[in-house]
Order: sequence, then C-alpha cells, then structure tokens
Amino acid sequence: MSLVIGLVLIAIGLVMIFKPHLFYDITEGWKHATGGAPSDFYILHTRIGGVVFVLAGAISPAVSFVTVL
Repeated sequence: MSLVIGLVLIAIGLVMIFKPHLFYDITEGWKHATGGAPSDFYILHTRIGGVVFVLAGAISPAVSFVTVL
C-alpha cells in the first residue's frame, strides 16, 4: 500500500516540478473567469512543493519496509 502511495506522491511531485502551469490550471485556474496566469512566486513555491512530494514519495516505501523488519 505504501508503495502505491509513494508512486502517487512522486507522480504529483513531478507534475508540480515540470508542469507547474498545469498544476495551477487544475488547482487554481478554474477559480478565475478571465483565465489569469500564475505568478512567479506561485511557480517557485509549487516547484519547491513538488520536490517535497517527490522526497516524501521516495521515503514512504522505505519507511514502511524498515518498520516491517
């Protein structure tokens, strides 16, 4: 189970790192009638969050494996 969660976190993190505009469209873009673009600040913090998601996704299965031992 933790492997699946880890893979999902990694997938979301990679989208946040490499396609922050797509992540913006999915999470925030629908709130604006004019279709505004994300700020540079939003892009930077989305990418930082993506790195955190990838790290958490990579660590999740390892922690589960260690606790089983």
